[in-house]
Amino acid sequence: MPTNGLHQVLKIQFGLVNDTGRYLTAESFGFKVNASAPSLKRKQTWVLEPDPGQGTAVLLRSSHLGRYLSAEEDGRVACEAEQPGRDCRFLVLPQPDGRWVLRSEPHGRFFGGTEDQLSCFATAVSPAELWTVHLAIHPQAHLLSVSRRRYVHLCPREDEMAADGDKPWGVDALLTLIFRSRRYCLKSCDSRYLRSDGRLVWEPEPHACYTLEFKAGKLAFKDCDGRYLAPMGPAGTLKAGRNTRPGKDELFDLEESHPQVVLVAANHRYVSVRQEVGGLSSANTMFEMEWRGRRVALKASNGRYVCMKKNGQLAAISDFAGKDEEFTLKLINRPILVLRGLDGFVCHHRGSNQLDTNRSVYDVFHLSFSDGAYQIRGRDGGFWYTGSHGSVCSDGERAEDFVFEFRELGRLAIRARSGKYLRGGASGLLRADADAPVGTALWEY
Repeated sequence: MPTNGLHQVLKIQFGLVNDTGRYLTAESFGFKVNASAPSLKRKQTWVLEPDPGQGTAVLLRSSHLGRYLSAEEDGRVACEAEQPGRDCRFLVLPQPDGRWVLRSEPHGRFFGGTEDQLSCFATAVSPAELWTVHLAIHPQAHLLSVSRRRYVHLCPREDEMAADGDKPWGVDALLTLIFRSRRYCLKSCDSRYLRSDGRLVWEPEPHACYTLEFKAGKLAFKDCDGRYLAPMGPAGTLKAGRNTRPGKDELFDLEESHPQVVLVAANHRYVSVRQEVGGLSSANTMFEMEWRGRRVALKASNGRYVCMKKNGQLAAISDFAGKDEEFTLKLINRPILVLRGLDGFVCHHRGSNQLDTNRSVYDVFHLSFSDGAYQIRGRDGGFWYTGSHGSVCSDGERAEDFVFEFRELGRLAIRARSGKYLRGGASGLLRADADAPVGTALWEY
């Protein structure tokens, strides 16, 4: 599989939602399981693993405990097994509406129930044995066609999405998975939705909503007519074909979408390379970023700063960082933004102009760039701004600048005009009152 630098296939993590809208939860105390949680957090996150015996059975491992779900012959269930045994083997039976039925492979009974009354003893499928899959990964990713080994991207000239990219470079390769009413939509970088006939539309209409299916660790997208998305024709146009069962052409991998940036030097010119640079990374290719307000300085492995020389050439020769050592860093593959913190996603707060940071669903925000900072727009076009006591509001008429600092792989810190960092507070509301970019002040994006 192509990895394209840092890109790698995502380990699919998800929650399982029962018929009453509650999530399957693995508890530390007694390794018990229940379906009582109203939202998707760490205790409600699971990973699907193939059976080591190469059969059709799968294993369900709790991301929270690192242990496996098991069902005994009498129907009792737990999440205690450190190593998968016979009782940990389940068969996933997809239903026409996209929900899952889980059947114990060795015992032949179905898993379900409500609250703390879960068991794997049902001999027939009722609503209590139906589970909806809710992806727990960050929803912004790249989509790779398994059969064509090409990446899906937006083709503005043809007004379509196509699987024809050798690399997932640029904003056009960014897709956002939108979870709506137990189904998923594919949202392009220009905020349009992909219909099953290949058209791009502005609203998530029924033919732009898909049931997510797993097959051998890959994903398939089934439309409301039971047909699957696949790349079609020489151009690889993404649309639903005739197949009502997913084959290789209908399977996709999700890959992480890492930040792609450009650097602008003090002479207002872009940093570029004269030729393609290959080979593996080494100590000489690693740089430490120092954030200096709206600018960034790069310290090389020799302990010196990268400097712009008079002829425009760059060299790591400076002992101190001044104007010639500062660069503007611009994120180019995130025109729309989804933020996830330690406790959940950032979402508009119901009934107020503030923002929640602990939701299992997410809102999509729009970014615009200005001189090393970003303005963030939310619902109805309102801008983010900082209010009293560090509160962050989302209904501003005028834009406020926020500085993005890329601190860890896949995580950034957001600094407000007060110099404080945005964090998820104990109340679940977004606040600009953190002194350091750590912990709850770091965000997946």
